[in-house]
Amino acid sequence: MKSRYTWFLFLVFIFLLSGCAHVISKDLRIKSDPSLTLGQVRQNPDALKEKLVIWGGEIIETVNQRDGTTQIEVFQRPLGWRGEPKETSYSEGRFLVLADSYLDPYIFRRGKRITVGGEIIGEKTKPLGEMEYRYPVVSSKQIYLFFGLNTITNPIPIIMTHGGRIPIGEGDLDLEAITTAILTVNLSTSIYPFQLLKKFRKKRDPF
Repeated sequence: MKSRYTWFLFLVFIFLLSGCAHVISKDLRIKSDPSLTLGQVRQNPDALKEKLVIWGGEIIETVNQRDGTTQIEVFQRPLGWRGEPKETSYSEGRFLVLADSYLDPYIFRRGKRITVGGEIIGEKTKPLGEMEYRYPVVSSKQIYLFFGLNTITNPIPIIMTHGGRIPIGEGDLDLEAITTAILTVNLSTSIYPFQLLKKFRKKRDPF
């Protein structure tokens, strides 16, 4: 019983720290180029291929493709210090995110805010109204989806990494997955550590 109480206090501590955590991993932030803007890439996308960037904004459209990948069209917004898209009218335009797995368009739907860390792989031209629009394309390594439409105050995220998905839902998950999920919960949510423990606990070890 004592060990469970100690573990619970540890999770509370992690939860409190989560309000200060960046939504993209430290490793990817170190490797990325924060000075590389969407506008710069639009001017010369081929010369900037393989560069790592962290961009974000609002989802315009999510399309599942025949090869099993998912394409997300994003309306760019500047990012805050935690990596969240800011509430501002300023934007440098649109870009495309290419995820190497299926993402449900109902979850990744229009108006939701998203932050992406990934590699520039070029550009794609497609119709936008009556014009042809050139979209820089980012191959995603990490995707952070904020729940709620047009709001950054209550993100209970779904995290996509290059290695797979950490889902918010029922099932057996290991300790690393539990800790990662708790690290990504913002203090402004109404979800607390003990609720997360109940959600992620192993069925063979009732809480």
